[in-house]
Parts: sequence; structure tokens; C-alpha cells
Amino acid sequence: MTAQTATKSKTTAATPDVMAIARQPIVDAKHAIFGYELFDRSHQNQDYSAASDAALLFNLLSNADSEVLNGRNVMFINCTHQTLSGSHLTLIEPENVVLEVPALPDHQADAEDIDTYRQTLDAVHKRGFRLAFDASVLEPAYANWLSFASFIKVDLTRLNADQLATLVHRTKQATSAQLVAEKVETAEQFELAKRLGCRLFQGYWFAKPVLIHGQAVRPAQAAIIELINLVRKQASTAELEEVFKRDATLSYNLLRFINSAGFGLSCEVTSFRHAVMLLGLKKLFRWAALLMTTSQASGGSPAVGHVAIVRGRLMELLAAEMLPQEECDNAFVVGIFSLLDTMIGQPLAQVLATISLPQSVTDALLHGTGLLGPLLKLTLACEQVDDAAFADLTTELQLTSHQVNWAHLQALAWAETITK
Repeated sequence: MTAQTATKSKTTAATPDVMAIARQPIVDAKHAIFGYELFDRSHQNQDYSAASDAALLFNLLSNADSEVLNGRNVMFINCTHQTLSGSHLTLIEPENVVLEVPALPDHQADAEDIDTYRQTLDAVHKRGFRLAFDASVLEPAYANWLSFASFIKVDLTRLNADQLATLVHRTKQATSAQLVAEKVETAEQFELAKRLGCRLFQGYWFAKPVLIHGQAVRPAQAAIIELINLVRKQASTAELEEVFKRDATLSYNLLRFINSAGFGLSCEVTSFRHAVMLLGLKKLFRWAALLMTTSQASGGSPAVGHVAIVRGRLMELLAAEMLPQEECDNAFVVGIFSLLDTMIGQPLAQVLATISLPQSVTDALLHGTGLLGPLLKLTLACEQVDDAAFADLTTELQLTSHQVNWAHLQALAWAETITK
């Protein structure tokens, strides 16, 4: 069966996922809405944590109910430091997105770690993203983060009037960031914060978070594989357009994503051709790859997609230590495609025969050889806690155990945000 035939026969296999997005307005001193903080309240994520960035950016911007994005206001989205370095951020334009960055946990808040994360913040900031921090960024240890701050959020439930006045004064001396008073619960708190110099406000006194339900319609995996196949062949815009014309769920996801606030376009895109041209082949591939890992085959376990993402991200991070950027992209492909046989229910060689992939990717996946084969073996050794293989492969690849373990932790954290 060809990929095209499989796509046509399985188009109806797409399944809707219920999504629940909570939004809470952030207003100015005149109560006009400046933006919204968004929270993922989907059934998979009842216990919300701050690590919702990739899942929220990808799922919400691609699929959430249009009311969430109404007016294209600024969106404040919580992040983790590990996922700030994830390449999913390349899928969106930074104009309408503010990334909320927490202080480091106590066990990571030494000078070396703070400086390491500063480099990540610098890269994200240079891409044009605005960053928001809590008041702990004003502590001396975080002095080299302050230049990245566009917003500093202060929790009014933790401060009395004198403490708030001191904090506002310190902020004005140290940075040009706007102050956001959060957890405003009374008129008195609002008036105090406004008088002391806060310019933006958030809290129950203005509005409680509004829960908005939407549906994420996932296309059949065969359709996504055909798209990836054409992208890797650098197919023409007309050929790519034909794929979207044949699969309603795939085209639905594309148009929702391209018209999302994350792209910040001034006019709505309704043409598949226009959408493909705007996205470009590299971003189109990344979008399709992430879409595939969140689109489970009928009866498939979400855990499989999670493991595939961990593998892809770990291989990408390890490749970055030793290989050029093109091979880092290929390493990511090897990792996420290493479980395609399980995800699709067909032998891996048969699945790969329908996809145009670089030889280094095919060699690694089918034979464990070539430039990326040892990296895949090392990734599997990490996953299986195979100490002997781990030691042999790190030596072969001239990597340290610290490099590999740190990359594995980062990959695990990134995968958690993708698959929630």
C-alpha cells in the first residue's frame, strides 16, 4: 500500500481530543485588557504545573477554540528552563507571546547553573521573545538575568505595603521591565499597587480564569507520513498543497496553526499554498513531526509517543555536542522515528520505505550503523539503564557521562511538556 493510498483509506481515522484552556486577563490601570495568561486544563493535565510551554504552544495555537485567541492579545505562557532550548519555539513568531520563566530550584541556584541558563535566556531573547520573571529575579544572584526582563510579576499575597514599595523601588532602579501585580483580590490592593507604580494587574478582583473547551482534531498518521515524505524530498509547493487538499484534518490543523496568534499575521490565511509558502520546508517538517507524535494510532498508547520524543530530543542534544546542525536535525528524526513500527503497527523497514529520508537516518534506524547509529544505541542504553553499553558508547563517542546524563534530564523534561 502506498503512502497516498493509506492516507485516503485512513482519513476517517482521525480522532478528536477534548481540550480545556483556562485564560485569565492581564489588564492595565484602566482595566483594559493587555493580554491573557493561559493555563492547560486538559484531562491529561488536571494537576497543572509550570511546565506547560511546548504542549500549550503547539496544541493551543494549533487547535484551541478561537475565543481563546480572540483579538490576538499578548499571551503569557509558563515555561521551564529546559524547554526554552527546545526547537519547538522556532515554530512561532515571538511578537504576541511572553514566556514566563521561573527562578531555579534551590538545588540548581548556584552561580554556574544561573550563568548556564542565562545563555539560554539570551538566545531566546535574541529571537525576539519577551520574558517575564517573578520578583526573585531581583535577588543579587540573578543580576545577569535582569537585562532580559520585559515584565516582573509580583505576588501581592506575599507582600505587605512596605515590602511592595521596596520591591517597586528596586525594580525601577535595576531594570526597565514593566511590573505586573498578580493575585489582586481587592480594590484596596489594586489602588495600592497602582499608586506604587505597577502598570499591569492580574487577579480574582478583575476576573477568575475562564475555562474554554475546544477540540484537537488529529489527522491519520499515514497522512502525516506522506507529508514528511514530500518535505524531505523538497517537493514543490503544488505537490504539498495536494496533500492538504486530500486530507481535511491535516489541512484543518495547518490552517489553525498558521492563523494562530503565535504567527502574528495581520490577515487570515485561507489558502493551503499560501500557508505552505509562509511556513517553509524546515518549519513544515518540524510541525509535522510534532503533530505525528501527538497523533496516536487507533488503540495506541500515548506512552509510545512520549518515549519517541525523549529519544528524539536526547539524540538532538547529544548530536549538538559533536555534529553539524544538519545532522542534529537528522538525529532528532532518528529518535522520533525509532518507534514508528509500534506507533503505526507495521514493520519499521516497511514504514521507512514510504518516507524519503537521508541515508544516515535510514542506516541508524534499520542497521544501527553510520554516523547516527551509535547515538541511537546510546539513547537506548540510557532508556534501558544498560550501564555496560552506556560506558562503552560514551567512550566511543568521546562524550562524558555528565554530558549524556544532563542531556537525558533535559530530554525527559521537554518530553513531559510536549505530551501533556
